[in-house]
Amino acid sequence: MEIIILPTPADVARTAADAIEEQVRRGPCVLGLATGSTPLGTYQELIERHRTGGLSFAQAHAFLLDEYVGLPSAHPQSYHSVIRDEFTASVDFGADAVHGLDGMAEDPQAEAEQYEARIAGAGGVDLQILGIGTDGHVGFNEPMSSLGSRTRIKTLTRQTRQDNARFFDSPNDVPDHVLTQGLGTIREARHLLLLAMGEAKAEAIAAAVEGPVAAICPASALQLHPHVSVLVDEAAASLLAHRDYYTDTFGRKPAWQGL
Repeated sequence: MEIIILPTPADVARTAADAIEEQVRRGPCVLGLATGSTPLGTYQELIERHRTGGLSFAQAHAFLLDEYVGLPSAHPQSYHSVIRDEFTASVDFGADAVHGLDGMAEDPQAEAEQYEARIAGAGGVDLQILGIGTDGHVGFNEPMSSLGSRTRIKTLTRQTRQDNARFFDSPNDVPDHVLTQGLGTIREARHLLLLAMGEAKAEAIAAAVEGPVAAICPASALQLHPHVSVLVDEAAASLLAHRDYYTDTFGRKPAWQGL
């Protein structure tokens, strides 16, 4: 893991956008897209670079991390709709280049297996954007999820439903179940970009980065991946015991090395 501590959320967004832009400009690629509030600044950066800097996603494909079970794709809080409204509709992905899970599938397990096959068929994910929950979840892999799990149906914890209630008219409207890529699936992406901002994420980041690899903190499984960039602002980094080391090593990193 490389831990990069940046002054503000805007700096996190710009640095994440730099890594994504570098990946996209290399040529055809597969991106893994996350929803939620964490990546919004990054998506806005990419949209601006598309509009003013010629950044094109025409050769890219994208796969979403997860989807609510029971929400049709047209529902405003389905992740199909959210990612379209927040990002993909504002750039130039191809018409069939953004792939998501079907929350209305009659057989969720079959849908999960087919999704795994679609990711593999696309050559795997080159760069996966990730956020982290206050309880350490990644995607919707809640605490005690298998560290080797694959795409499957999961029951949301009360904490996650509470965290996501702000996106719905009522907390009771938050679905109980989701389809989510598993931790094993996520870890097959070639580069993981984990973003976190704000004091509320500090405990989860400390556990994920400096704690033991344990199912109680699903994000800790990312320690086993060979190429993870953790981008955090000062607030999210506030509980890291080795922050001076992270700051020193990043400050002396060769410019050619990138993320």
